[in-house]
Amino acid sequence: MENASTTLITVEELCEELMIGKNTAYKLLTSGEIKGFRIGRIWKIPRESLNRYLIEQTSVLNRK
Repeated sequence: MENASTTLITVEELCEELMIGKNTAYKLLTSGEIKGFRIGRIWKIPRESLNRYLIEQTSVLNRK
């Protein structure tokens, strides 16, 4: 089993990975486009959710 610190990423890490701002990251999370959860005020995003989002976006681009 992987270490939890490598399977969960923060909003800051999400921003770095996608090269987006925090406002866009929060919109993706609150809309459910990227699945995540909150512990208090802190968002935690499973890396698998990010990977799934990237695959979905890539397939959308390939269909056009």
